[in-house]
Amino acid sequence: MACALTDTGHAISPDSVRKMLAGLGFSRQSNRKADDGSRHPDRDAQFEHINGKVIAAQAAGQPVICVDTKKKELIGNFRNGGTDYRPKGNPQRVKVHDFEDRSLGKVAPCGVCDVTADEGWVSVGIAADTAEFAVASIRTWLERMGRGRYPEARELTITADCGGSNGGRVRLWKRELQTFADKSGLTLHVHHYPPGTSKWNRIEHRLFRRITQNWHGRPLTDRRAVIALIGATTTRTGLEVACAIDDSTYEKGVKVCDAEMAGIDISGDHFHPEWNYTIKPRQSAIE
Repeated sequence: MACALTDTGHAISPDSVRKMLAGLGFSRQSNRKADDGSRHPDRDAQFEHINGKVIAAQAAGQPVICVDTKKKELIGNFRNGGTDYRPKGNPQRVKVHDFEDRSLGKVAPCGVCDVTADEGWVSVGIAADTAEFAVASIRTWLERMGRGRYPEARELTITADCGGSNGGRVRLWKRELQTFADKSGLTLHVHHYPPGTSKWNRIEHRLFRRITQNWHGRPLTDRRAVIALIGATTTRTGLEVACAIDDSTYEKGVKVCDAEMAGIDISGDHFHPEWNYTIKPRQSAIE
């Protein structure tokens, strides 16, 4: 065992150092995720603003959704965190290394959570996580679940994180939302959570956490397993989740020019227009 030299030139072993540190009140500790970065001065005010808009939309009988994409998941016989019931002494055997199986790849679950109805939709993408994919997931939710529940809907309130494919600064996100508004005829009210607050997004604890709990300890062996496990997610409060594969191809790095941005019928709220804005259907597109 190697020894270190103190400032006085005396040799001291690692065991002695550990004992001395313990005597001084030190212990080995892992990192803790607690630093949200810089706190925006209007962070709390933005949460209040979003809450007020959500309550107003619900009172008017208009749908409110949260949208976000879960982290990509490896497909194959890989270890999945958590535990599951199995015969004693017979754990599920999985691969030792988490190297991507190129024939199976990864999937990106994009979720849409209906805040009022306690329902969720998940599009399981097999291509890139882009703004086009995020808006396509909203469109699919509307077709498969939203229209049936809100047949008289005229508006749609959308809450999302401030970054990622559905971030407030992403031009493609706004262009795709405009196309969605044109085709659906819905006026879209979009509200982004402040930077560094994604863990407070409703979809994280109302949908994604439940999905993760449901597939604890179960390898995502193929895409059918992903669909089955997500679709089987439920809670005591009655959460229902529908799910399907989105096998469309979404290209990365799509650029939206200034002329396209100028054609978007967007207006910012009086409070932080970069976080809160409305996109209306263009009449020419509807006609």
